[in-house]
Amino acid sequence: MTLPPWAVAALAVTLAGLCAWLWRAGVGQRRLRRHLEAASRELENLQHSFSRFAPNEIIEEIIASGVARHGERKEVTALFADLVGFTALSESVEPDVLLRILNGHFERMSRAITDHRGYVSTFLGDGILALFGALQPNPWQANDAVHAALAMRREIEVYNKELAAEGLPTIAIGVGIHRGLGVAGLVGSRDLVQFALVGRTVNLAARVQDLTRSCDGDILLTAAVRDGLDPRFALHPMPPAEVRGVEGPVDTWAVARFDSAE
Repeated sequence: MTLPPWAVAALAVTLAGLCAWLWRAGVGQRRLRRHLEAASRELENLQHSFSRFAPNEIIEEIIASGVARHGERKEVTALFADLVGFTALSESVEPDVLLRILNGHFERMSRAITDHRGYVSTFLGDGILALFGALQPNPWQANDAVHAALAMRREIEVYNKELAAEGLPTIAIGVGIHRGLGVAGLVGSRDLVQFALVGRTVNLAARVQDLTRSCDGDILLTAAVRDGLDPRFALHPMPPAEVRGVEGPVDTWAVARFDSAE
């Protein structure tokens, strides 16, 4: 059947309009797809950046329900590590060299901590605060913390060989470990938050670390840590010492090594 000219013209206009609509729809879909892909990449980058400040478990909670300010009281093992003689080191090398040494130190210490189920809560100048058992219940948190401290000691030995080979100053650390109750959660302002442990546990770990400057031991732990520790850790008792903010002397033990069953 032959269509009349007016019908052919109308059909042509209809087909042209349909093709234009399909083209616009295709462009719109492609544009929408590009926007969705860009938004997905932005969210992934944001999550990756935020993971530097909070553990993945907390990030997932924030994505699901927004930033929460509630905390939870937990028994946590806090490990505080600090560089020995950092002030003198900072005055003896150029700023860029100092930062390279410091960042290399942080990288190695963080790896030793995370390899033993710890979480690096924050960097405090040249110090590191790590938490064990803060994210999830961990009955072996004391063992994990002391294993991490021994791994940090080994990392320092390796790193010092690298520094010496470059003619750079070597470094040393002091580590204090204490176990106790604290409130774990997000703290901070609207612009900056971090996952932290609030309470005396962290303070005492830092005070015990200070004792490494005046005693024969680079890793010191308290009785609360020793009581839950694997007996294969070789410990040496230190003289009781007064620490700021604690009534009465504090008993500590220096960690020598771990005697494995190999």
